[in-house]
Amino acid sequence: MINHYLLLVKKQRRSFCINISIRASHFTASSVTESEEISENQDDLDSFSSLIIQRKDLLRQSLSHSSGTGLHVLDLINRGSLEPDKTLYHMLLKRCTQFKRLKEGQIVHKHLLNSPFKNDLVMQNTILNMYAKCRSLDQARNVFDEMRIRDVVTWTVLISGYSQHDQPKNALLLFPEMLRQGFKPNQFTLSSLLMASEMGHVDSHGKQLHALCLKYGYSSNLYVGSALSDLYARYGHMEDAHFIFDGMAAKNEVSWNSLIAGHARIGNEEHVFNLFSEMLRENIQPTQFSCRVLLSVCANIGSLERGKWVHAFIIKLGAQHVDFVGSTLLSMYAKCGSIEDAKKIFNELIKLDVGSWNSMLAGYAQHGLGRRTLKKFKQMLRIGIAPNDITFLWVLTACSHAGLLVEGQHYFKLMRKYKVEPQISHYVPIVDLLGRAGHLDRAKKFIGEMQIAPTVAVWGALLGACRMHKNMELGTYAAECIFELDSYDSGTNMLLYNIYVSAGRWGDAAKVRKMMSRMRVKKEPACSWVELRNSVHVFVADDFAHPQHEQIRKMWEKINEKIKEIGYIPGTSSAHLFVDELEREEKLEYHSEKLALAFALVNTPPGSAIHINKNIRVCGDCHSAFKFVSMVVGRSIIVRDIKRFHHFRDGWCSCGDYW
Repeated sequence: MINHYLLLVKKQRRSFCINISIRASHFTASSVTESEEISENQDDLDSFSSLIIQRKDLLRQSLSHSSGTGLHVLDLINRGSLEPDKTLYHMLLKRCTQFKRLKEGQIVHKHLLNSPFKNDLVMQNTILNMYAKCRSLDQARNVFDEMRIRDVVTWTVLISGYSQHDQPKNALLLFPEMLRQGFKPNQFTLSSLLMASEMGHVDSHGKQLHALCLKYGYSSNLYVGSALSDLYARYGHMEDAHFIFDGMAAKNEVSWNSLIAGHARIGNEEHVFNLFSEMLRENIQPTQFSCRVLLSVCANIGSLERGKWVHAFIIKLGAQHVDFVGSTLLSMYAKCGSIEDAKKIFNELIKLDVGSWNSMLAGYAQHGLGRRTLKKFKQMLRIGIAPNDITFLWVLTACSHAGLLVEGQHYFKLMRKYKVEPQISHYVPIVDLLGRAGHLDRAKKFIGEMQIAPTVAVWGALLGACRMHKNMELGTYAAECIFELDSYDSGTNMLLYNIYVSAGRWGDAAKVRKMMSRMRVKKEPACSWVELRNSVHVFVADDFAHPQHEQIRKMWEKINEKIKEIGYIPGTSSAHLFVDELEREEKLEYHSEKLALAFALVNTPPGSAIHINKNIRVCGDCHSAFKFVSMVVGRSIIVRDIKRFHHFRDGWCSCGDYW
């Protein structure tokens, strides 16, 4: 049962009193519907000698649109059936605030100005709060400026309103005036100011606010301490965040979440899981936010084992949590290589919004399932979900990853129909599509006709296509355009180097290397990793530091012999060295992904799928070798590189050798 506030009105005495009938521990906003608020089946309350106005009818519309105020309760006051009462006004404003009913709140405010309570400080603060919570900050400021008397609540309400609704500058500018007028901030003032400071820069405002928190004795307060810790964590100052956290007298889920999220932002994945475990030991109930952070971390590092553990934990928390993190859960499975599990989550979601559809489209696109992506997109349009810029990004990416040139051009033009303005991220897949299809001149022309200035990513797509088709002239031009934008881009230098090497122009390749050395441009070291029983095993090329290096080496030599017997020929062009063919072939044997594959073959049961992550694109030789390995061992091999997924099975790759 829901609590009902009963307003008992007796016309004969014209007095107003409130009878509160408590039948439940709390009243939830979700249990009240719009139809309950505007009841059309009740008799005219004026027809009774005693009136009962239930809480759900407080915002009931006027029965007469021509002579009414807009609200029936206020009409009763105007007709003398009710005496104006502070409690009634307070309840009306609270109701408007709760349901974000700005129009009705304005009606109550206007009526209150003609009542004896128009200058009452509590009433004015309630009005101010209503406008702030309803996002009408200009009206809130007008109320604030017209108030003859203010207290700390007045200042805090407006500061909180600015802070919570993306106007941090106004919140921070208001605070010095508050201090000049002799008001001391409380815990809510300071926590709101710290929230506003998070949107600026920790060094400009945060440290000054931290000093004030110490001055007023709030640094160890639960709300202020949590906000301080979160502020430092947001900017990567984790030592300071931990210092604040450790000094707090009490901690709640918000305090823990700020630290967990802070470590997630800077890539400290182990700290994230260690803190989460410690949070559980302290009997702090994880929130939906906690679970989303953990799932995002699992997705970023491709940790399927841990992702499944988090999923199981969420199920224990209840169905409501599963629904809330649905899209994040879907994204985790897709980014960890389990697209079928992602599909199951999508099909089980109760509420499918554009975010859910985008997550599913992203999963299909990253796994190279271009046709399935387009089929899903058409289904999305049929049921009336309007696509946004993210939707089209993944549709175009899917076309790029699958070589669907005609379809990609069609959907790029379709963006206009849905009033989605193309961004750089939408231009890149089209340049990539045209270039990989061999239409290099068209790709260059397309770049020249772009509505916005091309970036490194756009020219990089053309440069990659030039490498594929061995077009040195256009490739050099694209590289020069990139160097004008970013002369320290290591990826561009390596692509240009590879173009020269592929053409046998070793002298030009050497010049690129010398230029990189002179400018101290370093290529990111390639590494691959495999997760096994909650441990991550990382490998780099020619690295035998792993405790099992002898078993790994013997396993790869054994597999290498077998795949050569069925047709594998090492692609020595992937070993760009000034050495003979035999030495190049030997260098290829111990690329990081091959070592990771050998490790997985040694340590996982026969028939199970192998998951490998790589920090750069998989090389051409390893890609070729993995297709043969999948035939020899009879297992699925799933490789996630920096751009996409490759599913190797029975001598075939999901990318169709188009990557």
